[in-house]
Amino acid sequence: MNSECRPVQACVPTAVGVVPAMWAVLRRDLRVSLRQRQDLLNPLLFFVMVVSLFPLGVSPEVSFLQQAGAGILWVAALLSTLLSLDHMFRHDFDDGTLEQLVLQPQPLYLLVLAKTVAHWLVTGLPLVLVAPMLGVMVHLDGNSIAILCLTLLIGTPVLSFIGSIGAALTLGLRSGGVLLSLLIIPLYIPVLIFGTGTVNAAVGGAPVGAYLALLGAFLVLAMTLAPFASAAALRISLSNS
Repeated sequence: MNSECRPVQACVPTAVGVVPAMWAVLRRDLRVSLRQRQDLLNPLLFFVMVVSLFPLGVSPEVSFLQQAGAGILWVAALLSTLLSLDHMFRHDFDDGTLEQLVLQPQPLYLLVLAKTVAHWLVTGLPLVLVAPMLGVMVHLDGNSIAILCLTLLIGTPVLSFIGSIGAALTLGLRSGGVLLSLLIIPLYIPVLIFGTGTVNAAVGGAPVGAYLALLGAFLVLAMTLAPFASAAALRISLSNS
């Protein structure tokens, strides 16, 4: 067995503290994700394809794309994140690593926090890095592209944290992907509204501080509460499996 794919008990010694344990889980998940490159590339390719095909299917007019560009990019980012959520705990559940994670003496919600951060680093962060190129494609100006990247940098972690709850609840279900979408998409709507609203305000020359503050508040709430909910959902899913 590769060292990157060892069970979590081999990567997280029971005697270590909480921070080293979180770092071990984060490092392990990143290594496993880099080996499973198809799971890494699919959300990014989906993001690029949706944004690229939208002008062909709707309208290539510059004025329309400037007005709808923020919404196009944010919806594509939301769907790309949703596409990757089913794999957040699935592989660990299949090989028994997740059960060992639950049995660790460290608090489960902190280990889930580390796994969610790892998920964002391999799925959400690439979307933020590619967004400037796609912003140019939909004819956004430089200031709007900068605001777009900032909103994605704040908002995509929120999508990962909220999505971790749904991924934990639907773990082990045969039709988990469909149910996951039904559970999570309504919770994504406020982030989508304020993310697109921030960029549209920047395009119109209005102040964006209030929008960014609300997105930051969403991030703090999600980072604080979602790991607890995800940990509880994991225990329920494992007890029912």
